[in-house]
Amino acid sequence: MADPSSYRPKPGQIPDSPGVYKFRDEHRRVIYVGKAKNLRQRLANYFQDLAALHPRTRTMVTTAASVEWTVVSTEVEALQLEYSWIKEFDPRFNVKYRDDKSYPYLAVTLNEEFPRVQVMRGAKKKGVRYFGPYGHAWAIRETVDLMLRVFPVRTCSAGVFKNAARTGRPCLLGYIGKCSAPCVGRVTPEEHRELAVDFCDFMAGRTGTYIRRLEKDMMAAAEEMEYERAARLRDDVEALKRAMEKSAVVLADATDADLIAVAEDELEAAVQIFHVRGGRVRGQRGWVTDKVENVDTSGLVEHALQQLYGEETGDSVPKEVLVPALPEDPDSISQWLADRRGSHVSLRIPQRGDKKDLMATVQRNAQQALGLHKTKRASDLTTRSRALEEIAEALGLDTAPLRIECFDISHLQGDDVVASMVVFEDGLARKGEYRRFQIKGFEGQDDVRSMHEVIGRRFKRYLQEKERTGEWEETPAPTGPVPAADGDTVAPTGAAGGTGTALLPAVAPRTNTSPGPETALTGETVTGPGADPVPDSAPDPDTEPREDDGRPKRFAYPPQLVVVDGGQPQVAAAKRALDELGIDDIAVCGLAKRLEEVWLPDDDDPVVLPRSSEGLYLLQRVRDEAHRFAITYQRAKRAKRIRSSPLDAVVGLGETRKQALIKHFGSVKKLKQATIDEICEVPGIGRRTAESVAVALASAAPATPAVNTATGEIIEEDDGGSTT
Repeated sequence: MADPSSYRPKPGQIPDSPGVYKFRDEHRRVIYVGKAKNLRQRLANYFQDLAALHPRTRTMVTTAASVEWTVVSTEVEALQLEYSWIKEFDPRFNVKYRDDKSYPYLAVTLNEEFPRVQVMRGAKKKGVRYFGPYGHAWAIRETVDLMLRVFPVRTCSAGVFKNAARTGRPCLLGYIGKCSAPCVGRVTPEEHRELAVDFCDFMAGRTGTYIRRLEKDMMAAAEEMEYERAARLRDDVEALKRAMEKSAVVLADATDADLIAVAEDELEAAVQIFHVRGGRVRGQRGWVTDKVENVDTSGLVEHALQQLYGEETGDSVPKEVLVPALPEDPDSISQWLADRRGSHVSLRIPQRGDKKDLMATVQRNAQQALGLHKTKRASDLTTRSRALEEIAEALGLDTAPLRIECFDISHLQGDDVVASMVVFEDGLARKGEYRRFQIKGFEGQDDVRSMHEVIGRRFKRYLQEKERTGEWEETPAPTGPVPAADGDTVAPTGAAGGTGTALLPAVAPRTNTSPGPETALTGETVTGPGADPVPDSAPDPDTEPREDDGRPKRFAYPPQLVVVDGGQPQVAAAKRALDELGIDDIAVCGLAKRLEEVWLPDDDDPVVLPRSSEGLYLLQRVRDEAHRFAITYQRAKRAKRIRSSPLDAVVGLGETRKQALIKHFGSVKKLKQATIDEICEVPGIGRRTAESVAVALASAAPATPAVNTATGEIIEEDDGGSTT
């Protein structure tokens, strides 16, 4: 526990300008980000008597080891920079709203030649029009099914679309009138896009125009005695009205607004948002968060606005935002919202009428969400705590292992040998810190040797991080190069040094730092992505650059417990790797699949946990997750190797020209039979490249023919050179 006075800035060192500040812990990890109109006044509040601080604030300042600040020119810039840093650094003491699920949206892909209507989740894409979010995907599909009668927009995938275009036959929806079948040319791209735009207009709330137009056409058809067409138009009108009924009218003045309500107690807070478009509730979503910082309702509202609109632009930000309490600086927030929308945004508290009544409904939803979350959380938290205590007791640990890392080896008969590392903190998976390894020290199948290599590489990185950040203990330190994880050598480095950097606020903020007692901090202002890679596509950690910028490091934080997938040999290998590095404060155990026995180093007999033990269940979950992550990576590597083509060996031949060759000749088999002059006929292929292609194909070993197991026929290679 650090003493805040040890890193308190000197009097007069902090400017009285608006800006954003960061607290870092002893590992240089950013643990809290805040903004202020006056940095000097705000930071002074953190360095008063500890007894006078809120318990959460006291925990934060005693966990921190240094503080830095960045001066900006306006309060709106401070708001934008605070949001960017919270998103980049993921500070543990900041309020962060997290969705309990990925909400589905109704999306129209206007960025495609033939726009498609579909259900989409996750990050929003440029050029796609979104409506929602909805509580359930089936609600979107019901709405779309009704509207396709009037707006027969394409809903099929790219593969189905291409297949229909190739065969000249539309899918079932094209035959029953729920798709205009642009795949077979029934409508032009312009006509189909017009249908998609009309679909979007209707979903955006401009409904009256289309219903009146259909009713007028219906009456005209009836007068001309085209009764079948009139009946079809009547059914179209009814379908649109049923689609409208699925979102009730709540505001009579066709208002576009978002209503935000907050329910909170001393420990947690729940936020509910109703998205009202054209006077109708078009979507609903909610978040729950732990109150890890001392924050009131206005602060929670401000955090919710940042979370909700931080990535939105244009019409995604409504004209009106109704909240239960105004943020501390409502003018700056309103200006920030207006900048994101491109026009004025009203931020206010509803005082009377329908909007106040609807706000009460949103508030009740927030209260119910908080109650439901607390009911679930009480059970989950109790179970996780009991599991960690059981593990600590069974393994003889002094404290519960709040951070557990598990390693697993995966291969297929000795080929494509890889390893995985998964991280669980407080009994929950921390997927952003998952890592994967390629075994580099040898070839072949040897799980014990592979485990020794992986553990050694992971903790060599940890020791290098300690040395680089100045945490290395002054017990005999190496004077020569330090072995790196991949077998290379890395020269020893000291603590990060540097001074504050002054930059123009309009281009890059000016940053100053107040270093802690043992390490000097650089205080640089960091830009660029801060999130770790998605776990299932994370790059090999031994080839990734790392910066001393406060973002979560790959190997900077040691676990209290290392779990290996295996028995006594794997545990001994892991322990030996730690001993060789001089690490003796990290516990090691292994979980054997056969009898689910827990093995400890130097013990001849395993520890047997009861089958009903929560501790055993947690270890099984950790082990199974490591196995899943490892085998996913191994299969991906194997699939990539199998899909290799003889053209890969041609130096300077990129993917575009490969595809051009395959498209021109139809297959690698036909390309192999072509002459150099024929290859030169392909656009972009010169004679030297054609000669290289011919040589590579001539020297390539013939692929093993694929066999249809149902008929026994040999399948000839016609798929562009892939082998199976």
